[in-house]
Amino acid sequence: MEMNIIEKLKIAELKGRGGAAYPTWMKWNLVKEAQGEKKYVVCNASEGEPGVFKDKYIFEHYSEEVINGMQLAMETVSAEEAYIFLNKEYFELFGDKLKKIIKHLNIKLFKKQGHYLSGEETTLLNELEWKRPEPRLKPPYPVTNGLFDYPTLVNNVETFYCVSKIDKDEYKKTRFYSISGDVKNSGVFELVEDWPIKKVLEETKNWPKIDFFVQVDGGASGEIFLPEELDCPARGNGAIIVYDKKMTDPMQLMRKWAEFFVKNNCDKCTPCREGVYRLKEMLDQDKLDKKIMEELFFAMEETAFCPLGKGVSRPFKSLIEKLKL
Repeated sequence: MEMNIIEKLKIAELKGRGGAAYPTWMKWNLVKEAQGEKKYVVCNASEGEPGVFKDKYIFEHYSEEVINGMQLAMETVSAEEAYIFLNKEYFELFGDKLKKIIKHLNIKLFKKQGHYLSGEETTLLNELEWKRPEPRLKPPYPVTNGLFDYPTLVNNVETFYCVSKIDKDEYKKTRFYSISGDVKNSGVFELVEDWPIKKVLEETKNWPKIDFFVQVDGGASGEIFLPEELDCPARGNGAIIVYDKKMTDPMQLMRKWAEFFVKNNCDKCTPCREGVYRLKEMLDQDKLDKKIMEELFFAMEETAFCPLGKGVSRPFKSLIEKLKL
């Protein structure tokens, strides 16, 4: 008896590659078993954080696999309609190519209108419904109450690529790494998913000969690691950014992060909206008041509405701690 795709996903232990790392088979099964007159499948290609560009690479080289993964999802969860949610750059670059691959399939392209936060799945669903791009309260979750309040499967571009490989028995437990910054060989590399960061940099000929630190999981919300801490695997979306410690101004780097969070804030909740504004204001004045920062971070971590607000503190706290600022 042939094994179904959900069983294959479970055996492969595939986890979502958008950052949350939720078991893919479990999400698919929840949508499959959910009750609803309609069901939807959504491919999240919003990719908007600095230093993260693996989805672009996948569309350039493996668009057919992504569409095949989406088709498998539609058949498995009994969805008659699907969307590819593309950021503006990817819509322009790959729209025509994707339309040719989709052909008769009921998969529609949607050009992202909002900012970075639209990558959060409930914000994405609001935007698909032409509502204000802001996160929804969870629960209920998209697997039961998603697009237009129907059960909806939302997965990242790389996840659908991996699903296609698993279905064809070609999956080698690899993942894509976006490597950038002060390196000689920046780019996207498909390597073993649980390799330590150090090995990933060495194998791609990107281990620096300078004093450095890295940011893992994105160039805004990612955490800072020192060279002696790189024996762990890359987490989240697989982005690794290398910084020359001597040439990097920590205050300027933090100002860049703060600017990103202010620009991409949805303004839905007060802790995040006011917190990132106060943070940017302080850094623009070239101040580093640790006591005030701790209070701001505590408020956002404990009371912000969505993961963006709760995660703002991660890069700042780790940079201050690791560089002993």
